[in-house]
Amino acid sequence: MIREAWAKHRSWFYSAGIAVAITLWLLSGTLGGADADDAGPDALAATTVEAPHSRVRVRTQTAEEIVRTIVVNGETAPARIVQISAETDGRVSSIGAERGANVEQGGVLVRLDERDRKARLAQAQATVKQREVEYEGRLKLQSESYVSEAQLQEAIAQLETAKAELRRAELDLEYMTVRAPFDGALQSRAVEVGDFVKVGDPIATFVDNRKIIVAADVSEFDARFVEVGEAAEARLATGEIVRGVIRYVAPVADASTRTFAVELEVDNSDGALRAGGTAELMVPAEVVTAHRVSPSLLTLDDAGNVGLKIINDDGEVEFVVADIALSSSSGVWLAGLPATATIITVGQGFVNSGAVVDAIPESDVETSLAIKADNEDD
Repeated sequence: MIREAWAKHRSWFYSAGIAVAITLWLLSGTLGGADADDAGPDALAATTVEAPHSRVRVRTQTAEEIVRTIVVNGETAPARIVQISAETDGRVSSIGAERGANVEQGGVLVRLDERDRKARLAQAQATVKQREVEYEGRLKLQSESYVSEAQLQEAIAQLETAKAELRRAELDLEYMTVRAPFDGALQSRAVEVGDFVKVGDPIATFVDNRKIIVAADVSEFDARFVEVGEAAEARLATGEIVRGVIRYVAPVADASTRTFAVELEVDNSDGALRAGGTAELMVPAEVVTAHRVSPSLLTLDDAGNVGLKIINDDGEVEFVVADIALSSSSGVWLAGLPATATIITVGQGFVNSGAVVDAIPESDVETSLAIKADNEDD
């Protein structure tokens, strides 16, 4: 009887069993979820792992007062450059100096053929002597009333004219020798022996290389700190530092660049310095408060500004735009930072502005390294 009932209702029993199993499984999940919900937000917070802060090494330092230096690119040039032209007509007969030669003031650069000028000079001298004799004769006759006053004045005029022609002939003969206008060097020569030149034709280019100038353009902001007569320096392309005096500051800015031309005069009596090279003009400006740091600590922001990353009072990374006030072999001096700044010295490339970091002072790092070294020695 029972077997017949089981056989008849077997499919129903199977379906009921499956339904009960599913119900129990759902109830177990609901209860588990209820337990999790009943645990509250504290339990969820306990399961959340907070990301560690980035570590950076820092150094806290105080700014110092220094003299800011204006540094601008420039070039070296001779103190003077003159174009020498012929002052009379003539044919070149000899050369007194070759290109590049140092020549003292008055030294011969070029000679023109003087033969016809000497003949003219001799004739002018003879004319003067003749006019002097005529004047003396008329003066004597005038005292005896044989010559009128007008005739005497005519003799005086003729004598003066003869003397003027003599001076002109002497000067013309002097022009036949082209001389150095000052101590310097012959930069170039435009004539050779046999060339015929006329008045105004170029003869040579002569430079004053006993003094060298460093010419540069200074911004309108910095121009107010540059004064004629003050001492300044320049760094040549060779790395050599030369010292001199500011000899010129343009009174008016260049219309296109809004900069002022500045010239530093440097002694070059030994001729060791060459003109025409590049140089950096360095002029002391105002006193500023600055920090000395290694150039390796400098970084750029998204706008391309140069600066440092520091830790501000809120413990966050902050990028501070800085102005390079002075550059030396010991580092760069930066103005524009706080008087006391905590500067990131290691790890600045891995943190951004606004980030909260673990700042480890350099002194702590050095102490821990020293302890580690002592332990290893033991």
